[in-house]
Amino acid sequence: MVRAAAEDFPHRTIKIVVPVPPGPLLDVVPRIIAEKLSAKWGIAVIVENRPGAAQNLGAEAVARSDPDGYTLLASPPGPLVVSGHLRSNLSFDPDAFVPVSLMVKLPTVLVVNPKVPASNLGELLAYAKANPGKLTFGSPGTGSTPHLATEQLMQAAGIRLVHVPYQGMAPAMNDLIGGHIDVMIDLYGNVAGSIKEGKLKLLAVTTPTRLRQEPTVPTISESVPGFAHEEWFAMVAPPKTPDAIAAKLSAAIAEVLARPDVAGRLADLSAEPVGGTPDEAAAFIKAESLRWKRLIDATGLRID
Repeated sequence: MVRAAAEDFPHRTIKIVVPVPPGPLLDVVPRIIAEKLSAKWGIAVIVENRPGAAQNLGAEAVARSDPDGYTLLASPPGPLVVSGHLRSNLSFDPDAFVPVSLMVKLPTVLVVNPKVPASNLGELLAYAKANPGKLTFGSPGTGSTPHLATEQLMQAAGIRLVHVPYQGMAPAMNDLIGGHIDVMIDLYGNVAGSIKEGKLKLLAVTTPTRLRQEPTVPTISESVPGFAHEEWFAMVAPPKTPDAIAAKLSAAIAEVLARPDVAGRLADLSAEPVGGTPDEAAAFIKAESLRWKRLIDATGLRID
């Protein structure tokens, strides 16, 4: 029966659940993929936005869906590799999802308000060490990956900044530009315009290697060995989805991501297409989960 179901897949509408409101990159990327899959298979592939509960509401809905490949979750790291370590009352098991594809990676950068007395990362770290607790950093919420990445930086560099959590990245960015907070880690695609306009200073990139778009800007790891952080979006299926269906979905997504027009659209969003097999996605997600678990355990951070 499983083999027959996989051979017949897909023959009706596929729904991709996105756990954020319409508009941000996490919403745009699955829509690009959905459009191409729909044309490839001649069926409707739709995106349904299910925001709420720190992105866990949409994840919970998919976790409870039939494991037939017709309901999928397009997810950032939070619901898959962070929430399970932060929350004791989570209503789903993140490890039970069936990985389908690592869709894209997205470079992140360290930016500061122009009033901060630092023109490079070394000066920022020196100032922060000399003035512990004076600088503030924003994030889209406690336990978000920008928050945790900054905690990781503080641990690695031996500095102390004060966390100011917001309800989303947009208000945090508004306050950073307005000078109400000092420092933030955010997607390069979100801040590139503000950097060019002089509203923000770009001090370093958080990725393991320098960015093609900013070749003169150093990585944090050049000053803080071993530090690395980048965001990503993965596609996963409900628990117990057959491997054959996951493999069929993964191969189709990889084919879409390899198309020059799709790669071009993603490049415009500062997103790097990845693709790959379900096993490769599973290995990546497992490694990321272990990374965040170590950090969360070290900080003692919990949300209940």
